[in-house]
Amino acid sequence: MVIPNYSSREMYNRLFALGVTMYGQMTAGSYCYIGPQGIVHGTTITVLNAGRRCFKSGDLSGRVLLTSGLGGMSGAQAKAAVISGCIGVIAEVNKEALVKRHKQGWVMEVIDDLDQLVTRIRKARNEKEPLSIGYHGNIVDIWERCVKEYEKTGDLLIDLGSDQTSCHNPINGGYYPVQLTFDQANDVMANDPKRFKSLVEESLRRQVAAINELAAHGLYFWDYGNAFLLEARRAGADVSKEDSPTGTVFRYASYVQDIMGDIFSLGFGPFRWVCTSGDPNDLLTTDQIAAEVLGELISRGVPEKTKQQYEDNVRWITEAGKHKLVVGSQARILYSDQEGRVAIATAFNHAVSIGRLKAPVILSRDHHDVSGTDSPFRETSNIYDGSAYCADMAVQNCIGDSFRGATWVALHNGGGVGWGEVINGGFGLLLDGSEKATNRAQMMLAWDVSNGVARRSWTGNQNAMDTIRRAMKTNDKLIVTMPHYVDNQDLLENAFKISQDNLAN
Repeated sequence: MVIPNYSSREMYNRLFALGVTMYGQMTAGSYCYIGPQGIVHGTTITVLNAGRRCFKSGDLSGRVLLTSGLGGMSGAQAKAAVISGCIGVIAEVNKEALVKRHKQGWVMEVIDDLDQLVTRIRKARNEKEPLSIGYHGNIVDIWERCVKEYEKTGDLLIDLGSDQTSCHNPINGGYYPVQLTFDQANDVMANDPKRFKSLVEESLRRQVAAINELAAHGLYFWDYGNAFLLEARRAGADVSKEDSPTGTVFRYASYVQDIMGDIFSLGFGPFRWVCTSGDPNDLLTTDQIAAEVLGELISRGVPEKTKQQYEDNVRWITEAGKHKLVVGSQARILYSDQEGRVAIATAFNHAVSIGRLKAPVILSRDHHDVSGTDSPFRETSNIYDGSAYCADMAVQNCIGDSFRGATWVALHNGGGVGWGEVINGGFGLLLDGSEKATNRAQMMLAWDVSNGVARRSWTGNQNAMDTIRRAMKTNDKLIVTMPHYVDNQDLLENAFKISQDNLAN
C-alpha cells in the first residue's frame, strides 16, 4: 500500500528499486495463486456469456474469437476457446511462449503466415470445428488483414474480439508495437524508451482503427480488463464515448460492464479452494461434492439467471479433471454465489470431519470478484453512481472478513490493471472439520459476497437488487437499505456534470 498521492507508476518503480514495496498481483497477494485454471475458467465463462449477449445463444460453434497474448495468464484464452466450442485465434509475438503453449496442448495449431491463417479460419468456421490457433506475429497485422478481407469479399472473418496483452504496462514489455519484430522491440525498449513509447502509441491507434472498422460491420469487441482501452485512449485512439458522465465508459465496454458485471451483481464470482493433503483424490472428491451441492440447489428451484450460472459451473466442475489444469497445489475454482459458496463450504467441512477428505481444505477466491476489488476500469466499471473511483468496498470487505472468521486477509495496491489503478482485498479460510469452522465459513462468506451485491444494488443494478432482497429473506440478520430512484433526471445530470468537472480539475 502507498499513500494515495504517491501511487503513481513512476513512484512505484522508485519504491520497488529501493526494496520497500512490491506489486500485489491479485490472488498472489493473499498467497492463493493456483496456476492458470482460474483464468481458464473465467475466460470460458466470459466467452460463453459474450455469446449469449451477442448471439442470444450459448452455442458458439463456427464462431471466431480473435485476441492476443499467450503468456502466464493470457495463455488461457486458447484453452477457453475450445472449451467454449468456438474457434480461437490468438496472436503472440514471443515464439518461446507460443511454442510452450503448443507443447502443453493448449494451442492446437501454430501458423505464422497470414494467408494460411485466413484459409484455416474459413475452413474451421465452415466445419464448425472447435479449434485454437496460435499465430506467431503481431495482433495488429491480423486485425488489419481482416479489414482488407472484408473490403475485398464482404466476409467478416471475426465474430468476437478482445485483447489480453499486459497493456496495463505497455511501455515496459506489456505491449509490442507492430512496426518492430520482437527482438527489435526489446532492443528499442531498452535503448530508446521515448521512441518505443511513440511506436506503442502509434500501434495502439492502428489496432483500434481496424477494430472500429470491423465493429461497424458486426464485430463484438470488449476490453478484457487489461487496461487496453484506457491505454489506447491515452495514446490518442478513437475509443472514447462522448456521453460518459464518469469517464469510465468507452466506445467498447469492459467485459465487466458488458458481460460479467451482471454476473457479479447476481453474486457470482470466482470461488476457489486448495486441498492441503496434496492428494489428487481429495481434489476429485471436492469436485464431486461441489457438483452435487450445485445440482441440489438447482433442484430446489432458483431464478432462471441463477440456474443458468449454476449449470455452466456444474458443466465446468464435472469436466475440470480432464483438462489437466492443476499446477502445484491441488486446487479448483468455480463461479458461485453466496448460497452456493456457503453450501459448498459447509459440505467440504463435513467431509473433512468424517474423514471423506484426508486433510483440511483452504477456501479463497480470486480478488476479481463481486466485492473484493475496487477498480474503475474493470471490476467496478459498471458502477455508474459516481463511486467507481472509491475504494471503500475492497477495504470494508477485507476488514469485515477479518473479524468474521477469515484465517488471513490481504489488502494491496495493483494487480491486473496496474499500480495505482486498483485496490484489492482477499482472504484465506481454513476448513478443519470443526463446528467452529462451519460457523466461520457461513458468517464470513455471507458478508464477503453480500457486501459487494449491496454496493452494486445501490447503483440501481436490477440483478443486484433482486439478489440482495433474496439474501435478506433467507437471513433475517441481514439488513440492507435499498436504493430509491430519482425521477428528476436533470438533478442527476447536474450532479454528474459537477462530479466530472471536479475530476477534470
